Amino acid sequence: MTAAEFTALLPLLGIAGTSIVLMSAIAIRRDRRWAMAITIAGLSVSFGLLFAARPVTPCIVTQLLVIDGYALFFFALLIAASAVVALLAYEFLDRRGCDCGEFYLLLLFATLGSCVLAAATHFASLFLGLEILSVSLYAMIAYLRNTETSLEAGVKYLVLAAVSSAFLLFGMALIYAETGTMAFSAFSSLAIRPETGSILLTTAGLALMMVGVGFKLALVPFHMWTADVYQGAPAPVTAFVATVSKAAVVALLLRLLAAAETPPPELVWIMALFAGASIIIGNLLALQQDNVKRLLAYSSIAHMGYLMIAIIAGGANGGEAAAFYLAAYIPTTLGAFGVVTVQSFGNRDCDHLYDYVGLGRSRPFLAGTLTVTLFSLAGIPLTAGFVGKFLVLGAGVESGQWALTLILVLGSVISIFYYLRVIVAMYMRPEEAAQTAPIVPRVSILAGATLTALVAVLLWLGVWPAPFMEIIRAAVSVL
Repeated sequence: MTAAEFTALLPLLGIAGTSIVLMSAIAIRRDRRWAMAITIAGLSVSFGLLFAARPVTPCIVTQLLVIDGYALFFFALLIAASAVVALLAYEFLDRRGCDCGEFYLLLLFATLGSCVLAAATHFASLFLGLEILSVSLYAMIAYLRNTETSLEAGVKYLVLAAVSSAFLLFGMALIYAETGTMAFSAFSSLAIRPETGSILLTTAGLALMMVGVGFKLALVPFHMWTADVYQGAPAPVTAFVATVSKAAVVALLLRLLAAAETPPPELVWIMALFAGASIIIGNLLALQQDNVKRLLAYSSIAHMGYLMIAIIAGGANGGEAAAFYLAAYIPTTLGAFGVVTVQSFGNRDCDHLYDYVGLGRSRPFLAGTLTVTLFSLAGIPLTAGFVGKFLVLGAGVESGQWALTLILVLGSVISIFYYLRVIVAMYMRPEEAAQTAPIVPRVSILAGATLTALVAVLLWLGVWPAPFMEIIRAAVSVL
């Protein structure tokens, strides 16, 4: 390994090194405060190493990974989001009486697997990163082993991840059989192969891989059990699954399609059907929910459908819109699940709608935070979600996807109704608050500062997105 390759890998090595340090610390002394401190310190150092690892030109490491501006951008998103989850999880697990050393170890492993996916340029590194992420998530989702719903969610996620991996591997095998290589660069030659057999084989392989990605992103019709997993998993883990794991898969999908240059029309049609169905069915199912975590689960299905519109659009505008939408979606979703995490106490998550009745009076800070995040999810102006949807809409119109853009607009209108249900419960039903609302625990300085930072990011991206768009434009330009 050359010095340049070693320097480029410093962020990944920082996360891996932190996991080793934490493992050793747990063996010596079990202390949840030390576990959290080591994790946050390691993730902070890894984030700082992004600036040292920034290569002048893309650095290809052993043909498996490429460290370029695009990979470093997603490294920053994934590491920052993982740090937020680590901060929110501390008091949540403390209230449950958990010794959370192993939880933070699993969190580091999952973050490492996510970063590997963002930098993968080979089927081997793709599968390695995916399995590191998935195996860690099995245990994180079922971490509250004395809770039946948590164990059930872990088993269901295990089944979904296994099916997803099977489709991905079968698709990889078909593409390898045709091209003779497992590097993403092989996709660039697919468009110029005129043989019918070649077209069928490679298209089938790409379609199977897209099915595997559909399971990972919970796109319709692969959304079964998604709401069950969101509801049963511990609230901080649900936040991680909804943000970091999906961001890593989106980063992989963008790089994969960029390598293909001109995806087969059949694949584009399949992706368009997934996107439209996810927006319609995700929003309609969310309308029927009284459980906030399930509502956010079906909402996330719709948001992945919105994101797919930008991915299908392709080109510079599509890539930039997808990257910005994802960057806006991550703090928005972390903020929403962060409020659920802070509210939860005892032996259950406070995730039913009646848990939020009168919250505007009893805990105005939490109610205000949740309101801003719901406004962002709905695409209300002056929030990051509005700018993200505007960019996706522009990319869809420019690429001529009129049907999908119309579905996006209709889906956004429908979503306002179920987001407003939560807001109405918090502010406009005071007569029921004394009878139904539970006692809300005091918001700690740590949780309060984390939620405040998330809200500040949402408002900054919604009011002044230009500087961040320049960063995204530079990152996506390498694809």
